[in-house]
Amino acid sequence: MKLLTHNMLTSKCVKGVLVGYPLAIEAKEVKVSEMSFNQEFISRIVPKLDYEALYKAAESVGHADDLPPQLIENYEKNEEFLKKLHHVLLEIEIISGDLTCPESGRKFPIDKGIPNMLLNEDEV
Repeated sequence: MKLLTHNMLTSKCVKGVLVGYPLAIEAKEVKVSEMSFNQEFISRIVPKLDYEALYKAAESVGHADDLPPQLIENYEKNEEFLKKLHHVLLEIEIISGDLTCPESGRKFPIDKGIPNMLLNEDEV
């Protein structure tokens, strides 16, 4: 699971959960793979991100060192920042671990890079 995907996941569908975001990451295996940098894509995805949640997710997997804690101004013109953001969003992948709902404590397993967000009937 890429951190880009994590930034958009919520457990809001679990009974009794109002927000369910951001899910905490407990990574057991993390893989880093190089991908081609696309500056236009990264600069266009930034407004759709919850940057604070992304930073915390990167911290939880040990990859926040290069990112500033807050989104910088004029990020779309800062190629160095966009490359670092590209690395965190697309090159870091959680292979195994768990996502935990901040409200209910419900754990969602990650196996082979795929988060299992399926709910049991009694949770809906």
